Amino acid sequence: MSDPRPIGLFDSGIGGLTVLREVQARLPAESTIYIGDSARHPYGTRSDAEVRRFSEELSDELVERGVKAMIVACNTATAVALEHLRERHPAIPIIGVIRPGAAAAALATRTGRVGVLATVATVRSRAYFAAIKDENPGTRVIERAASELVPLIESGLTSAREISDAIHAAVGPFLVGDPGARIDTLLLGCTHFPLIRGAIVEALGAPIAVVDSAVATASFLQEVIAVNGLETPGSSRGTAADAGHRGHTAPTSEPVAPVHQIFTTGDPVAVDALAVRLFGESAPRTRQITLGSNRR
Repeated sequence: MSDPRPIGLFDSGIGGLTVLREVQARLPAESTIYIGDSARHPYGTRSDAEVRRFSEELSDELVERGVKAMIVACNTATAVALEHLRERHPAIPIIGVIRPGAAAAALATRTGRVGVLATVATVRSRAYFAAIKDENPGTRVIERAASELVPLIESGLTSAREISDAIHAAVGPFLVGDPGARIDTLLLGCTHFPLIRGAIVEALGAPIAVVDSAVATASFLQEVIAVNGLETPGSSRGTAADAGHRGHTAPTSEPVAPVHQIFTTGDPVAVDALAVRLFGESAPRTRQITLGSNRR
């Protein structure tokens, strides 16, 4: 069995492109549709009701476009709306970024002290706290909100003094106190933050492992696609652990060239600039889209 339909991803803006990059690297034969809601970012300072409503509109749009699986490539939306979306679209596997990221952080820590840098809404939900504790109940989890970084990243100020100062202010509290009692792992609990990973590492100035959920989420998606028999025709992949043998035979259909689409509710030019940086000149041009009550 095989399924040529695309994989859908959505985020509050451009940050989820980091997840899209990992999905395309791990599943190169699969088509993808990405929607970023830059017109209404950031989600991290909004109410839970707003985040759920926006997430409904984004997921509904992807379902209408015929996706076979979906990644909520936004930590805030994952924390607030994931279970709601699974109830709304029960026929489609929907994956969030929190559980895979939490598992990666729990495995990375050597001292059992993990910091989480996220948005206000994600910290308020305590979703990362609970997920990391589920992986290892003995882990000490320290959460810090840094929603102010998101609009700076969206505006392209990834190398400006303003965002450098904001990063130092955000990570500073993780560095105070007895050095022997500090975190040894920092989980980037917002998909925008990997875009400034280098600056975060520099600001930490200490041997602290920095983990983001993109790679772990893409790996989990690969397993979900294989287990559910949703690989695209001609894919040579089986499961993540057993790529195409020992009972996990690849589809026999002729391969279909993947098609990638990127949409935004905001400025396509701004999204294109990042997409070219992440995917090269072959990145598809971003198209603007209108959602919800404003949809034309």
